[in-house]
Amino acid sequence: MEVRIYPNPSRPDAGLKPKQESQRPLLPQHARHCPVLEAGSGLGFLVYPPLKKNEAFYVEHRGDGRYEFKYFVANPAGGWGPIFSVTWTLPIGSVGMMREEVAFAMADPGVTEEGALRMARAFVVPEDFGTPAGAITLRGSYNFKTPTGWDSVYTPVLNMVDRPIAPMMVVRVETDWYAHNSEFRYVLQPGEGLPGSHNLPIGQVHFVPREDVQLVECNQKELEEIRRMKDEFAKEKVAHRTTTRFGLEYSPHYFRQSRANREGASEDEGDDEGSPDS
Repeated sequence: MEVRIYPNPSRPDAGLKPKQESQRPLLPQHARHCPVLEAGSGLGFLVYPPLKKNEAFYVEHRGDGRYEFKYFVANPAGGWGPIFSVTWTLPIGSVGMMREEVAFAMADPGVTEEGALRMARAFVVPEDFGTPAGAITLRGSYNFKTPTGWDSVYTPVLNMVDRPIAPMMVVRVETDWYAHNSEFRYVLQPGEGLPGSHNLPIGQVHFVPREDVQLVECNQKELEEIRRMKDEFAKEKVAHRTTTRFGLEYSPHYFRQSRANREGASEDEGDDEGSPDS
């Protein structure tokens, strides 16, 4: 299956392309010997903010309907310096207009007030602030167009267990016909914020077929086959146990069997393509 990608229209020249990654550096080392955990982490594609290598931002929920965005640029020495900040204040009781205030951190920032507002909107969606209370929406560097009948599901980065973890609202979009910008809506408490950097993913996207799923009870024959497979796997798992240099015991049987199944399926597809009957 092919999924088309196209860049953030506000910053088409910035940001890493989406990629699959099964490793989570902050997980314990023994998690790397859990193939089902790594397969879960590698599900879909990581999405990054539309930032260049020398750029960063920090967006914060200040409480009382106030949200602040700060934009930073790296200097030649490698340090980070603030360029400008934008503060949005929501109307009390949702009646009235949202107020925007731009503040510059230097005398000659190289950007106008209007330019700072446009740049900030390339990273966040102010119209989503406060829905629900504390919500902050981050924009991705690339968007997706799926084949007919496939949807995109936007989630936080899977298996990121370092605390504090901000909850995120998961959405599913019919991206085969709707041009949806990659957006990730986190919900923060007052005083909490989200950082943005060139190589720090802001979320994960998954592609699923848009078809109904029916749950059907297994018959007796199928149950017997399931039990047989379970017993056979347990025996093979014990037979292939191994020990790492640090004394951790694990079995690579699941990983080996999964890889063999994928390689076998690939060979079958190649045989079918070359078959005179195809």
